[in-house]
Amino acid sequence: MYPEPVQKLIEQFSRFPGVGPRTATRFALYVLNTPKERVKALSKALEDTKEEISHCNFCFRSLEKKKELCSICENPSRDKILCLVERETDLVSLERIKTFKGVYFILGGTITPLKKKDLKDIRTKELKERINNPKKHKKEIEEVIIATSPTSEGEATALYLERVLKPLKVKITKLAKGLPTGGELEYADEETLSSALEGRK
Repeated sequence: MYPEPVQKLIEQFSRFPGVGPRTATRFALYVLNTPKERVKALSKALEDTKEEISHCNFCFRSLEKKKELCSICENPSRDKILCLVERETDLVSLERIKTFKGVYFILGGTITPLKKKDLKDIRTKELKERINNPKKHKKEIEEVIIATSPTSEGEATALYLERVLKPLKVKITKLAKGLPTGGELEYADEETLSSALEGRK
């Protein structure tokens, strides 16, 4: 249907989460018909993102390489509550409601039920170190909130995390029901997220 270079571009865009073949094709054709200067700017922005962005040493939020901690983790006034989220977009959604005053930990993924190979995709080793070493992280953790999405993967991840955290003798809570089953945390409205946080147990 399309010349090989365009087809290759469509395939690359199709790898983006939530982007199907039709949307990927629209993206590729947009690039094809965009002035070369703007395409170069896009390419430069992509390269800079990989070259100049690192992750927070405590929560794994993205930040400029010249920094070690994000603004949340370096804030001493944040509460001794650690909120576990699947992705950075979930962190942003929870911060937007301005009711949670603790700190975060980005798991980096979820577990598909019955697929043990997914266990390597979430940062359980780093999570245990984060809780067990309060002096290094300058904050003792008194409560851990498991804030995974109410999907089958999110629920499987939550169950696994409860087993991992139980020996650490830390209070474990989960978001209250109210989030739509099968929905993603990042798409929940602010009122629903606030209620889920306040009603955690």
